[in-house]
Amino acid sequence: MSEERYAPYQDFLGLPQDLKPDAEPRVAILPVPYDLTTSYQPGARRGPIAILEASTHLETYDEELGRETWEEIGIETLPAVVPDTSGPAGTVDRVEAVACEIVKGGRFLVSLGGEHSITAPLVRAVRTAHPGLGVLQLDAHADLRDEFEGSPLNHACVMHRVLDDGVPLAQVGIRSLTGEERTLIRDRGICTVFAPEAVGTPVAEWIGRVLAALPEEVYVTVDLDVFDPAIMPATGTPEPGGLDWYRALAVLREVARTRRIVGFDVVELSPIPGNVAPDFLAAKLVYRLLGYAQPMGRPSGR
Repeated sequence: MSEERYAPYQDFLGLPQDLKPDAEPRVAILPVPYDLTTSYQPGARRGPIAILEASTHLETYDEELGRETWEEIGIETLPAVVPDTSGPAGTVDRVEAVACEIVKGGRFLVSLGGEHSITAPLVRAVRTAHPGLGVLQLDAHADLRDEFEGSPLNHACVMHRVLDDGVPLAQVGIRSLTGEERTLIRDRGICTVFAPEAVGTPVAEWIGRVLAALPEEVYVTVDLDVFDPAIMPATGTPEPGGLDWYRALAVLREVARTRRIVGFDVVELSPIPGNVAPDFLAAKLVYRLLGYAQPMGRPSGR
């Protein structure tokens, strides 16, 4: 009898090995169970395993796209990045090193957080293959502080670190920020669609500004608190208001249609025991965004 054990809840979609495509998977899913700098409610370290477990209950046929996305692209769930308990810098470096190896192999990188600070090293890794990329940030918070609680690697600083690397940025859904962050947005000309506009007017009225701010290749980061807490209460820093499911999909669909998504992350799920709806939303978002980012016939490599 084989010694190998199969734990489907640790594998995206939980597909038995004998049902997976024979070809090498084009997509690598990297869990990062890390929340050292979380400043309000902790628990995002449990986000990746909750997303993976919820994904095993998804229907693999995507009703919007009319396809079995997993069959066409192949998906492999990698071992989680083990956080470095010496401090944020150690974990950031570790995430970047692991992600660089994935990208170097020509794989399409999807990361499951964990707190939002992991996005900066992930973007650096993906830029090794796509140096001209821009970042689309769906988020309730601007995350543009230069430092917070004594650290420039705090989750509240992640987009400032992306700007420091010279990466173009567009933000959607923002409804919480400091005066200094608002000044930075104005002075740097950052395309920011604040939540009242993002929620209260048709996507078609403002999506052109977002697209104009983004280059041909785009990395997408989705902080789940971009959603209205009525449907996504399981975050460490919930904010009133926010996008609903279909509006968020409309934004992502249009970006995927007009730009090339070259990697993405979904972060800041802090699971609530007994309430699996947010976990399922996150898992379905990952699968749908994979379908948007990997059109039929399009290779995922460089």
